Amino acid sequence: MVQALGHITIEMLRDMGRSGWFMLYAFYMMFRRPGSLVHVLKQIRFIGTKSLFVIVLTAGFTGMVLGLQGYYTLTKFGSEGMLGTAVALTLIRELGPVLAALMVTGRAGSAITAEIGIMRITEQIDALETMALDPFKYLVTPKFIAAMISLPLLCAIFDVIGIYGGWLVGVKLLGVNQGAYFYEMEKSVVWRDVYSGFVKSFSFGIIIAWIGCYKGYYAGHGAEGVSKATTESVVLTSVIILVWDYFLTSVLL
Repeated sequence: MVQALGHITIEMLRDMGRSGWFMLYAFYMMFRRPGSLVHVLKQIRFIGTKSLFVIVLTAGFTGMVLGLQGYYTLTKFGSEGMLGTAVALTLIRELGPVLAALMVTGRAGSAITAEIGIMRITEQIDALETMALDPFKYLVTPKFIAAMISLPLLCAIFDVIGIYGGWLVGVKLLGVNQGAYFYEMEKSVVWRDVYSGFVKSFSFGIIIAWIGCYKGYYAGHGAEGVSKATTESVVLTSVIILVWDYFLTSVLL
């Protein structure tokens, strides 16, 4: 039992060290040889543009739920006019960055792991190394750059759509005064709230690209290895995003 526990601990430490080296080397290559602009734009299209539908859909219904729940909560205190503030601050500070990152993780992060994992088991990555071509330049750094650009933009879209989803339910459906909805929001939301949301989404983009690329790069053999790496990538990325969100919130508040 002690031997098995020691073996598991050593494997965990080795995996943590290797993943840390992977991220550091990816940042190093990002500044040294970031890859062509075409590769980066393709990844921005894949990670950002193709995630727009799920982001807009999720944001709209999230804002509508916040508007509905917030209205009935604030009604108890006679503060229906504060609905815009409640919806906007909840989305901008927390739900916008986190839910956008989780949606991108499920749609793009899993695909990144599967793509690189298949290239690993079919020895395409080995072929690049044999030809003295750094796989990081073509496979990893464009995804890092694209994720760091795409996530803040998707977060901004999520916030705007969510706020108008809350407006649709609160103002048009439940009869909250439209002027009060936007006036209280404008008065309460400050630049620090917006800034913290963008910082979170930027760091979440790094996490999605890091875990997705790392799990695919070191995927096991065969289809089972790729499927296991993809599952681990989605679960681990989601957990790290939630944990990191707590630490960022405690620092940025």
